[in-house]
Amino acid sequence: MTETMKWILNKMPPSDDRYLSVMSAENVDRARDFHRSFPQYAVTPLVRLDNMAARLGLGALCVKDESWRFGLNAFKVLGGSFAMARYIAGETGRDISELTYDYLTSDKLGKEFGQATFFTATDGNHGRGVAWAANRLGQKAVVHMPKGSASSRFENIAREGAQVTIEKVNYDDCVRMAAAEAARTEHGVVVQDTAWEGYEEIPTWIMQGYGTMAGEAAGQLRQQEISPPTHVFVQAGVGSLAGAVVGCFVNLYPDNPPKFIVMEARSADCLYQGAVAGDGEPQTVGGGLQTIMAGLACGEPNIISWDILRNHVDAFVSCPDWVSVKGMRMLAAPLKGDPAVCSGESGAVGMGVISAIMEDDYYRELREALGLDGSSQVLMFSTEGDTDPDKYRRIVWG
Repeated sequence: MTETMKWILNKMPPSDDRYLSVMSAENVDRARDFHRSFPQYAVTPLVRLDNMAARLGLGALCVKDESWRFGLNAFKVLGGSFAMARYIAGETGRDISELTYDYLTSDKLGKEFGQATFFTATDGNHGRGVAWAANRLGQKAVVHMPKGSASSRFENIAREGAQVTIEKVNYDDCVRMAAAEAARTEHGVVVQDTAWEGYEEIPTWIMQGYGTMAGEAAGQLRQQEISPPTHVFVQAGVGSLAGAVVGCFVNLYPDNPPKFIVMEARSADCLYQGAVAGDGEPQTVGGGLQTIMAGLACGEPNIISWDILRNHVDAFVSCPDWVSVKGMRMLAAPLKGDPAVCSGESGAVGMGVISAIMEDDYYRELREALGLDGSSQVLMFSTEGDTDPDKYRRIVWG
């Protein structure tokens, strides 16, 4: 028997919502202005799957396709690059608006700032983004990857000139390793999208960097006359992406926000477990965190994002690996007339969840609770392409 998705509606008591302003329109615009200064910048596609929407009984289904981002096949570079720029701005006494790509790659930066070493932990995409940005900006990067990381992702990071290792521990332990090494290193800086007590500023900047993707999507929806969306599906590891997307859309549509559905890998469903506990306190998940959704294999939530999510998410869904597999195959081989989307293991889980909710009566209660029907305008984020090409082909072709 196929393992089912687990889900829970959000009944947690609200907090004072102090972190919602992190993702204000002003903060998101500042990050997007920074990214626009890069010669590699282009708005990634928002793909409409009109025939899929009709088959599933939805009004519209749109997929933000991040496989085109900066030529890096994933969205993560948005967060790491902006956080690095904000750090350098603080160290040089400049406003972030002055830190364009041209300035950051100039000899002037070397004289004013010198060189730092940026440490991070990653399953691949975030580390590649940090390594790519460090390489472009003349900085150093040290990247630790958890056990079981794909060799292709390791090689992509190494090609950017970073010092990279695959460790014998899980992602959360790699985070601790990166933080400890940064503390011992002169001009060492941790660039991590998970926040903990005493480490909150840089994760906040990373979330704002992710806001570029959400802001683009909102603008594209307006252009396609689908505004605002009624439902937003977004996946979560530590929750930084989810918090960024939810925070951005709540600030954009404060009087009529969409319903938000947050999805996690079953083996690393710390946000779902927090919703089950129901008291508003963050929960952690330990162990090997084994899942094909490597980008979601995180057991300890970002406390800033968690606060946004507990206040604004409608449902949390814990997903076995088959959900992502189904989503990858559906996006790769869509209905005739719809464009194909190359979506990797951590990118396609939303498609699998949407399909299951709409087509399987086992999830009818969730479908009805969320009000998903023929009038629904649904947005999901495909956050990566085939970042592990061999695994992608084994899943989609196999």
